[in-house]
Amino acid sequence: MKGPPAVSIIGWSGVGKTTLVERLVPELRARGLRVGVVKHSSDQHPLHRSGSDTARFERGGAALVAFATPAGVQLSVQEPPEKALLPLLERFGDVVDVVLVEGWKDGPLPKLEVWREGHGPLLASQRSDVLAVVSDAPRLPEGAPEGLQRFGTAEVQGLALFITRLAREQAHES
Repeated sequence: MKGPPAVSIIGWSGVGKTTLVERLVPELRARGLRVGVVKHSSDQHPLHRSGSDTARFERGGAALVAFATPAGVQLSVQEPPEKALLPLLERFGDVVDVVLVEGWKDGPLPKLEVWREGHGPLLASQRSDVLAVVSDAPRLPEGAPEGLQRFGTAEVQGLALFITRLAREQAHES
Protein backbone atom coordinates (compact mmCIF):
# COMPACT_ATOMS: atom_id res chain seq x y z
CA MET A 1 0.00 0.00 0.00
CA LYS A 2 1.22 3.45 -0.84
CA GLY A 3 0.58 6.26 1.59
CA PRO A 4 1.14 6.16 5.32
CA PRO A 5 2.00 2.85 6.98
CA ALA A 6 -1.04 1.19 8.51
CA VAL A 7 -1.77 -1.67 10.90
CA SER A 8 -5.03 -3.32 11.93
CA ILE A 9 -5.78 -3.93 15.60
CA ILE A 10 -7.95 -7.05 15.57
CA GLY A 11 -9.62 -9.31 18.10
CA TRP A 12 -12.95 -10.56 19.30
CA SER A 13 -15.60 -8.18 20.60
CA GLY A 14 -14.96 -6.99 24.14
CA VAL A 15 -11.23 -7.77 24.33
CA GLY A 16 -10.05 -4.15 24.58
CA LYS A 17 -9.24 -3.03 21.04
CA THR A 18 -10.76 0.44 21.49
CA THR A 19 -9.03 0.92 24.85
CA LEU A 20 -5.71 -0.10 23.32
CA VAL A 21 -6.10 2.31 20.39
CA GLU A 22 -7.06 5.10 22.82
CA ARG A 23 -3.87 4.44 24.78
CA LEU A 24 -1.65 4.07 21.70
CA VAL A 25 -2.59 7.37 20.04
CA PRO A 26 -1.02 9.66 22.68
CA GLU A 27 1.97 7.33 23.04
CA LEU A 28 2.67 7.44 19.29
CA ARG A 29 2.10 11.20 19.25
CA ALA A 30 4.66 11.55 22.05
CA ARG A 31 7.12 9.86 19.67
CA GLY A 32 6.47 12.60 17.12
CA LEU A 33 4.08 10.65 14.88
CA ARG A 34 0.89 12.08 13.42
CA VAL A 35 -1.65 9.28 13.96
CA GLY A 36 -4.74 8.51 11.92
CA VAL A 37 -7.42 6.13 13.22
CA VAL A 38 -10.06 4.24 11.25
CA LYS A 39 -12.84 2.29 12.97
CA HIS A 40 -13.92 -0.71 10.91
CA SER A 41 -17.19 -2.43 11.74
CA SER A 42 -18.82 -5.49 10.28
CA ASP A 43 -22.18 -4.18 11.55
CA GLN A 44 -24.32 -1.82 9.52
CA HIS A 45 -24.29 1.73 10.91
CA PRO A 46 -25.93 4.74 9.32
CA LEU A 47 -23.22 7.15 8.22
CA HIS A 48 -25.58 10.11 8.30
CA ARG A 49 -28.33 11.06 10.74
CA SER A 50 -31.76 10.24 9.35
CA GLY A 51 -33.33 13.25 7.65
CA SER A 52 -30.09 15.26 7.56
CA ASP A 53 -28.95 17.03 4.41
CA THR A 54 -26.04 14.61 4.03
CA ALA A 55 -28.38 11.61 4.39
CA ARG A 56 -30.50 13.08 1.61
CA PHE A 57 -27.43 13.50 -0.62
CA GLU A 58 -26.40 9.91 0.13
CA ARG A 59 -29.92 8.62 -0.60
CA GLY A 60 -29.82 10.55 -3.87
CA GLY A 61 -26.84 8.49 -4.99
CA ALA A 62 -23.84 10.72 -4.30
CA ALA A 63 -20.67 8.62 -4.57
CA LEU A 64 -18.94 10.76 -1.91
CA VAL A 65 -20.56 12.87 0.79
CA ALA A 66 -18.51 15.25 2.92
CA PHE A 67 -19.65 17.06 6.03
CA ALA A 68 -17.40 20.05 6.68
CA THR A 69 -17.48 22.15 9.85
CA PRO A 70 -14.99 24.52 11.48
CA ALA A 71 -13.89 21.52 13.59
CA GLY A 72 -13.02 19.28 10.62
CA VAL A 73 -14.27 17.23 7.70
CA GLN A 74 -16.01 13.87 7.69
CA LEU A 75 -16.06 11.90 4.44
CA SER A 76 -18.23 8.96 3.53
CA VAL A 77 -17.95 6.87 0.41
CA GLN A 78 -20.56 4.32 -0.61
CA GLU A 79 -18.06 1.54 -1.33
CA PRO A 80 -16.74 -1.38 0.73
CA PRO A 81 -13.44 -0.74 2.55
CA GLU A 82 -11.46 -2.92 0.14
CA LYS A 83 -12.40 -0.59 -2.69
CA ALA A 84 -12.52 2.81 -0.96
CA LEU A 85 -10.45 2.80 2.23
CA LEU A 86 -7.01 1.91 0.91
CA PRO A 87 -7.05 4.47 -1.94
CA LEU A 88 -8.36 7.06 0.51
CA LEU A 89 -5.57 6.33 3.01
CA GLU A 90 -3.00 6.71 0.21
CA ARG A 91 -4.01 10.36 -0.09
CA PHE A 92 -3.41 11.11 3.59
CA GLY A 93 0.37 10.65 3.68
CA ASP A 94 0.77 14.41 4.05
CA VAL A 95 -1.64 14.45 7.03
CA VAL A 96 -0.58 11.38 9.06
CA ASP A 97 2.55 9.27 9.56
CA VAL A 98 0.82 6.06 10.64
CA VAL A 99 -2.75 4.73 10.61
CA LEU A 100 -4.28 2.44 13.21
CA VAL A 101 -7.32 0.56 11.91
CA GLU A 102 -9.46 -0.85 14.68
CA GLY A 103 -10.87 -4.05 13.27
CA TRP A 104 -10.85 -5.24 9.65
CA LYS A 105 -9.73 -8.80 10.40
CA ASP A 106 -9.95 -9.74 6.73
CA GLY A 107 -8.28 -6.61 5.36
CA PRO A 108 -4.88 -6.66 3.66
CA LEU A 109 -2.97 -4.84 6.43
CA PRO A 110 -0.50 -6.35 8.91
CA LYS A 111 -2.25 -7.04 12.19
CA LEU A 112 -1.84 -6.86 15.94
CA GLU A 113 -4.25 -9.08 17.85
CA VAL A 114 -5.74 -8.22 21.21
CA TRP A 115 -6.59 -11.53 22.89
CA ARG A 116 -8.20 -12.38 26.23
CA GLU A 117 -9.00 -15.78 27.64
CA GLY A 118 -12.66 -16.69 27.34
CA HIS A 119 -13.37 -14.35 24.40
CA GLY A 120 -12.70 -16.73 21.53
CA PRO A 121 -9.79 -18.58 20.00
CA LEU A 122 -6.48 -16.92 19.20
CA LEU A 123 -6.86 -15.58 15.65
CA ALA A 124 -3.07 -15.64 15.16
CA SER A 125 -3.22 -19.45 15.26
CA GLN A 126 -4.97 -19.39 11.87
CA ARG A 127 -3.52 -16.21 10.33
CA SER A 128 -0.01 -15.51 9.08
CA ASP A 129 -0.61 -11.73 8.94
CA VAL A 130 -0.73 -11.30 12.74
CA LEU A 131 2.63 -9.85 13.79
CA ALA A 132 2.08 -9.64 17.55
CA VAL A 133 -0.45 -10.37 20.27
CA VAL A 134 -1.45 -8.07 23.11
CA SER A 135 -2.84 -10.04 26.04
CA ASP A 136 -3.31 -9.98 29.80
CA ALA A 137 -3.17 -13.79 29.90
CA PRO A 138 -0.11 -15.31 31.59
CA ARG A 139 0.58 -17.29 28.40
CA LEU A 140 -0.88 -17.69 24.94
CA PRO A 141 -2.97 -20.79 24.23
CA GLU A 142 -1.59 -23.94 22.72
CA GLY A 143 -1.27 -23.61 18.96
CA ALA A 144 0.09 -20.05 19.04
CA PRO A 145 2.70 -19.59 16.32
CA GLU A 146 6.33 -19.99 17.40
CA GLY A 147 8.19 -16.72 17.83
CA LEU A 148 5.05 -14.58 17.81
CA GLN A 149 5.82 -11.25 19.48
CA ARG A 150 3.77 -10.79 22.66
CA PHE A 151 2.96 -7.68 24.70
CA GLY A 152 1.10 -7.36 27.97
CA THR A 153 -1.89 -5.04 27.94
CA ALA A 154 0.05 -2.55 30.10
CA GLU A 155 3.06 -2.51 27.76
CA VAL A 156 1.82 0.42 25.67
CA GLN A 157 5.28 2.02 25.37
CA GLY A 158 6.81 -1.20 24.05
CA LEU A 159 3.93 -1.69 21.66
CA ALA A 160 4.25 1.92 20.44
CA LEU A 161 7.94 1.28 19.76
CA PHE A 162 7.00 -1.90 17.86
CA ILE A 163 4.45 0.03 15.75
CA THR A 164 6.95 2.84 15.14
CA ARG A 165 9.51 0.33 13.83
CA LEU A 166 6.85 -1.40 11.73
CA ALA A 167 5.78 1.96 10.29
CA ARG A 168 9.38 2.80 9.36
CA GLU A 169 9.81 -0.59 7.68
CA GLN A 170 6.58 -0.15 5.71
CA ALA A 171 7.57 3.40 4.72
CA HIS A 172 10.89 2.14 3.33
CA GLU A 173 9.11 -0.61 1.35
CA SER A 174 6.80 1.88 -0.42
